[in-house]
Amino acid sequence: MRVLVTAPHPFYQERGSPVGVDMVLRALSERGDAVDVLTYHEGADRHYPGVSLYRIPKPFGIRNVPPGPSFKKLICDVYLFASLVRRLRRNHYDVIHAVEESAFMAMILKPMTSVPFVYDMDSALSTQIVEKYRILRPARRLLRYIGSLPVRRAAAVAPVCESLANEVSADAPGRVTVFRDISLLDAPSAVSPSQSLRDSLGISGTISMYVGDLEPSQGIELLLESFARAHLQHKDGHLILIGGTEKAIAYYKVYAGRFGMQQYVHFLGQRPLTELGAYMAQADVLVSPCIRAPGTPMRLYSYLHSAVPVLATDLPIHNQVLTPDIACLAPANVSRFSEAWVGLLRNLDGARDMGRRGRAFAEREHSYETLRASVNTLYAQLDQHVVGRLSPPARL
Repeated sequence: MRVLVTAPHPFYQERGSPVGVDMVLRALSERGDAVDVLTYHEGADRHYPGVSLYRIPKPFGIRNVPPGPSFKKLICDVYLFASLVRRLRRNHYDVIHAVEESAFMAMILKPMTSVPFVYDMDSALSTQIVEKYRILRPARRLLRYIGSLPVRRAAAVAPVCESLANEVSADAPGRVTVFRDISLLDAPSAVSPSQSLRDSLGISGTISMYVGDLEPSQGIELLLESFARAHLQHKDGHLILIGGTEKAIAYYKVYAGRFGMQQYVHFLGQRPLTELGAYMAQADVLVSPCIRAPGTPMRLYSYLHSAVPVLATDLPIHNQVLTPDIACLAPANVSRFSEAWVGLLRNLDGARDMGRRGRAFAEREHSYETLRASVNTLYAQLDQHVVGRLSPPARL
């Protein structure tokens, strides 16, 4: 099958959607498909047999495109749409694998090209927009309707989790295949940090760790306040945060200082994805304080795979995946979250048993092999209904 993958973000970068696209490309390559990838001007090249990468022209002055809705992303999407039109004029594709908002582009062009599309759905776009631009809350119902249009018209829909699948199933009956996010700790060429965190930071005692963006929606204030309260009862503990921009790190260093936690809270900044497993292995507890997100944070699957005990907020973004058997779920308030945190640190032997059960769950449900099987299932269905039934693309 000849597939055009449209990826509306910098590719490749070591973050959510780009990582998910990379895994899908690997699976399509192993299937033997011929794949063209159309993506933004930023990112590192990736190489798989049968996969060719094409980028949009660099929009003037646009760089460091962030995740989520933004003016920079809007400009890049205009360029992406124009590049998509050009590719469809020149080439014949059996299917477009459209990631996130590029599904709208594939939907608009379908009447002129007859090329069906798969909607690779990382999140509900209407929810993302309303959460970022709260002034649009009164238009939530209209935005939800608009967001449902590509779901209804796609040949198949591939949400990343069961909650999204449940949300779209009524609009795409019989056409939903979940592409579960996976653990990234089995990435090839894994390396270890040159020295232990305790040695490099000059610390002793327990280590709690957070890995991810330093955004308000990730609950970083809850994390820091809860740690400060937990520290009153567990004074030899340290908190290490991996990720975040320089600006965010500077802000949260000041925030931690309000509670007198400067010497116990350590910001390491960005670290290579291939090193994260070695960092996580040095932690006693991994913490996911997320309070608001369009889907389950991808880090959660790597957390579980590490076999380190996990503490997470007891919210749908977590409890649609986690159960008390494999993680500690606590209410998203400082008092209860810090109480659960202290409980884990005081009973690390029992917590490690829970961590081992979490690892078994991740290996069973959220491995690359699981994702590859889902990709094969969806594309086997498309093989039966798509290949050989298409006429050459119409003039655009």
